[in-house]
Amino acid sequence: MRYNVVLRTLKGAQGTMRRVQGFTLIEIMIVVAILAILVSMAIPSMLRSRLTTHDTAAQVALKSVASSQLSYRAANARYGTLPELGSSIPPYVDDALGCAAEPCTKEGYDFSTTENTAQLFCVTAVPNVPNVSGVRSFCVTEDGIVRLGGASGTTHDQCQALGPTTPS
Repeated sequence: MRYNVVLRTLKGAQGTMRRVQGFTLIEIMIVVAILAILVSMAIPSMLRSRLTTHDTAAQVALKSVASSQLSYRAANARYGTLPELGSSIPPYVDDALGCAAEPCTKEGYDFSTTENTAQLFCVTAVPNVPNVSGVRSFCVTEDGIVRLGGASGTTHDQCQALGPTTPS
């Protein structure tokens, strides 16, 4: 027995009966199943793409902080904390990185100054929700090289012992 979603009979000009059919319930269910399969394959790819975007944004932000630190040191004879970089006039970093109190959050990452003196600094970027807002942690020091693997509280020497995010 065939169930039709749309089933009408029309009488043509010559008096013959013509049947107009729609889709069966089975055909609609098959289309819905195919769409569900396609969506289930697309969602993990989109989530991976989002994590990669956050990781890249964190690296770019750390490069910006390293550049800002050099400018700050030229004006103040020492490196500054993120709140100091943000509260300077004009500010050296944007409002997200130059927050009032560390850690400063930007695009799913927590940024914090773990060490800074007149001679050196270390800033880390750690996902605020691991494997949701980001996968990898990063750090940067006065040499401007963003390194992979810095955790919250990473010291200057620990950061410099890590490998760079991309080979030199």
